[in-house]
Order: sequence, then structure tokens, then C-alpha cells
Amino acid sequence: MIVSELPVIDAQMRARILRAPKTRAAHEEFISKIEAMNAVELGGSAEARVLPRELSCVAWNLERCLFPEGSAQHIAPLAPDVVLLSEMDCGMARTAQRHTTALMAESLGMAYAYGVEFFEIGLGGETELPFCEETENSRGWHGNAILARAPMTRVTMVRLDRHGHWFVTDTNVDPNQPRIGGRMALLAVIETEAGPICAVSTHLESNADAKHRMAQFAHLLDAIDAFAPDMPVVIGGDLNTGNHMPPNFDWQEEGLFDLARVRGYSWDVNPEGMTTRPSLLTPHPTRKMKLDWFALRELRAIEGRIIPSVTESHDVLSDHEAIWCRCAL
Repeated sequence: MIVSELPVIDAQMRARILRAPKTRAAHEEFISKIEAMNAVELGGSAEARVLPRELSCVAWNLERCLFPEGSAQHIAPLAPDVVLLSEMDCGMARTAQRHTTALMAESLGMAYAYGVEFFEIGLGGETELPFCEETENSRGWHGNAILARAPMTRVTMVRLDRHGHWFVTDTNVDPNQPRIGGRMALLAVIETEAGPICAVSTHLESNADAKHRMAQFAHLLDAIDAFAPDMPVVIGGDLNTGNHMPPNFDWQEEGLFDLARVRGYSWDVNPEGMTTRPSLLTPHPTRKMKLDWFALRELRAIEGRIIPSVTESHDVLSDHEAIWCRCAL
């Protein structure tokens, strides 16, 4: 379902969620009945009619997006044609109830698609509470987004799991952050001077092993084949590679890389280097991981860079660096 504004959960449904047992069956009922969990919001305004055949792409996990305008200004010099975002708040007290995706799109002069990964039942983690000036979330949405300089002609959401990894008592590793939903991806077809491409913004599970993430990625590749067969594809996002594999966080243990290569995707555009840093919400000075990636199909890799998430005034925008690539049809 495509909407101009995601429907808000009413008070009666919120009360039901708070009273419900933390079971898989309850979660499945909620994720099916909450309209916004099964919709994509389209908004913003595209400045161009089509994209060029040589593309500038950014992928960035913005860790709730505390600073939407500042984050947009940070990547504006890259002149992105496509921006693939994850961990974007909408109506959360910790980010001043703002629609962070809409604000970034407005700042960059781009159209946007936004989908809900989680309905956040609470205000967030311990480090997020000091940012909350209100005691309730107006919407409680947390999700992924695609920004594009040209209109998106077709858009869909793909849910990578529905079993309640962050809700069910037996699997929720952080009971202080109960959520309805699960990891997901947004897929959008965008016209270029050389024909259409499919842009994909995704976020794989952090609190799981490599086998779980590979299954999620396989499901995503199947969905792309069904939605945009024989079309060039750029996938970008936080794949959580090596996450929860202490002490070395070895991303090379993940099976999803070979899986994608067998299915025609290349990882060649990704630069070397880790993509995390300490931030206001995640102050881990020694934890360094390589979580963020581009995967390209039928696109020629030209160059890629890691863009530090630190402004000229030394403000940290996220616990993830942005990644940037230039590729061509």
C-alpha cells in the first residue's frame, strides 16, 4: 500500500499492544493489523525528470537521525542522485517527534520513500532518554528510506522477518526496547538516461548470527528478482556483518557475500576500512566494525569512499560512517 502519510496507531491499539503477552502469535497479529507496518509513504519533490547514467549514491545508517538538516548538509557536496538510509525516526520523542526522512529530503531537494521497520513501544535505550523532552512518542516509527533526485515510478516494501525478534520474550535481547516489526527493505524503480534501475535500502538483523543474516539476504535477492527482473540494481545499507561475533567482529565470516556473487552482484565498489565510530548514543570508543555495504548488479563500479560522520565543527552525526559510491549503467 502506497500512502502520502503513514496512519498513526490509535490509543485502543496501543493499549492492546501494552497488555499483550510477548508471544510470536501476538506479534504476528499486530504486524498484520497495523496499517503502517504494511505501507510505504511517498513524499518530497524530485528536482530532475530522470537520473544520469553515471550515479552518485550514498548509504547511511543515521542512528535515529538526531540531526536531519545537518546530516543532509553533510552529504550535499557529494551531489547524491540516490540516498539509501536506515534507522530513521518519525514521531519519536528522542528526535523531537520530527519526520527525519522528510526533513532530509526537503533539505536535499529530493523525493522520498519511507517504510516502518519497527513500531517502538517505548522511548528507546538508556542513552536516548536524555534526548526525550516528551514522555510519549507521537507516532513511534523507526525505519528505512530511499531519497532520489528523480521520481520513483514503482516502490515496494519487503519484510525480511515477521517473527518478533525484538518483541517475543524468548528472543528479545533488550527487554527495555520492545518493538513491533522486523528488519525490512525498500525497493524503488527510478528512471535514468540509460533505462530504469532498482534502488534498495536495507538493514539486516544485528542480534543474530551470520546464518540468520544470509537467510534474510537470500529472501531480499529473491524479492528483487520478482520486483525488478533483469534490471540494474544498487543495494545499500547496514548489513550488520560480523555483528555479535566478539571479540573480533569478523565480517569475512558472513556467507551473504558469496551468496550475492553467485547471483550476479559485485562488492567491488566498497572501499577498505571500518564503518563505525563512537557517537552520542553509542559511546563505544574501542568497537570498530565493518557493517555498511553496497552491492551492485549490472552496474559498473567507478569509485567508493567512506565518508566520516563528523562535521567540520566536530559534531558526530551517527555511530556509522556514510558510504558513497559512483557507478554507471
